[in-house]
Amino acid sequence: MSESVTSRAMGMTVESAFAGMTSVTPVVFRAGCPDCRERFELTASALRLAIGATSRTTFYSFTCPECGASVRKPAGERIVELLTGGGVRTLRLHSTL
Repeated sequence: MSESVTSRAMGMTVESAFAGMTSVTPVVFRAGCPDCRERFELTASALRLAIGATSRTTFYSFTCPECGASVRKPAGERIVELLTGGGVRTLRLHSTL
């Protein structure tokens, strides 16, 4: 870095660094309810991810905003990656062996 760039950065305040920034749009996930067949978008806070030892014990869950049904769906590697990257709370399940 040049000296002028370094000296300007050191004198920068938090307010000036974030000046002009707008609010961040929350990540939303598309989902569907197997009971009522509705399709909708959910924020990360509406979803839960449970990661188990096998693919059979790795799933995500949510409550349908239309009918109130508890929904649980399997989560493969790609779904786990998308949900964790989007800020979904994750629970790691431990084996009892």
